[in-house]
Amino acid sequence: MRSECARLIAELAPGDLDMVFFTNGGTEAIDNAVRLARGHTGRHKVLSAYRSYHGATGTSIGLTGDPRRWANEPGAPGAVKFWGPYPYRSAFHASTPAEECERALEHLSNVLMVEGPHTVAAIVLETVVGTNGILVPPDGYLAGVRALCDKHGIVMVCDEVMAGFGRCGEWFAVDRWKVTPDLITFAKGSNSGYIPIGGVIIKRAIADTFKDRVFPGGLTYSGHPLACASVVASIGIFKDERIIEHARELGASVIGPELAKIAAKHPSVGEVRGLGVFWAIELVKNRKTREPLVPFNATGADAKPMVELMGACKKNGVWPFAHFNRLQVTPPCTTTADEAREGLAAIDQALDTADRYATG
Repeated sequence: MRSECARLIAELAPGDLDMVFFTNGGTEAIDNAVRLARGHTGRHKVLSAYRSYHGATGTSIGLTGDPRRWANEPGAPGAVKFWGPYPYRSAFHASTPAEECERALEHLSNVLMVEGPHTVAAIVLETVVGTNGILVPPDGYLAGVRALCDKHGIVMVCDEVMAGFGRCGEWFAVDRWKVTPDLITFAKGSNSGYIPIGGVIIKRAIADTFKDRVFPGGLTYSGHPLACASVVASIGIFKDERIIEHARELGASVIGPELAKIAAKHPSVGEVRGLGVFWAIELVKNRKTREPLVPFNATGADAKPMVELMGACKKNGVWPFAHFNRLQVTPPCTTTADEAREGLAAIDQALDTADRYATG
């Protein structure tokens, strides 16, 4: 069952990613991807974005950029942060997605320059940033990261624990941009989280590094037959019921257009963005200044507008995920068009609560 599961996953993966190392979940997948990269390159530094979440174990929490990292510091040495693209709140004063792409890549190149690219084992990034904003990379960005990695012999690791297996309307989100990383991490999306499983899909050249020497990793329950069986069954259902295609169409024809209507109606909505069944509503006090509805990592009284908004959503029968000043619209890949419209209508009504805080 383990070999059949690996075969099916490798067949879905892009390029020559044709080996699978199984773990018990996403955070362990990231930890072992870093081990693979360090072992392959003989280098120690790993770059990751500030707006990111990669897990809660030792290495992965150190690579995480959001405040969940703080209580775990100091972490393992070698973790270096950079700013990824975020056109709505550009760190690079960009005015178009193309400018954002160009300037974000220039920034990453400069970070590599001052860190010493010969010391960098891997660049780890969420293909589409999940918890920290559903940040869809501008066209050309992932290809640019791929080019930088190729130039300096760095392993490109795409974290698809959230973005993979249909969430972005593709088997893997990288497929949308036709980019092949060296390693892809996956987990709950592969079997809807029914049984703990995760893994790293590995490029042949990296797998060959460990042909003649032992890989310094592994877990007791890696590739558990029951977990692997659940993935095999799930992949079959994905194919039989055309769930990937459904998720893509649901985003393009229902969620995206309905969110655009919501954005036009509510002054508290600064931006909506996403793809497939992976979307965010960014909430602001002022559309012109883009002041967030609540501050970064708000607590207590500062978080009151979002607390009230979530209360209104729950009262209307829907419970979206909220993070800082954002509501995330991430329904199951099997959600029907009517169910999506019903949930979005509830959010639409609840946003009247947030509008009371809008000043422009």
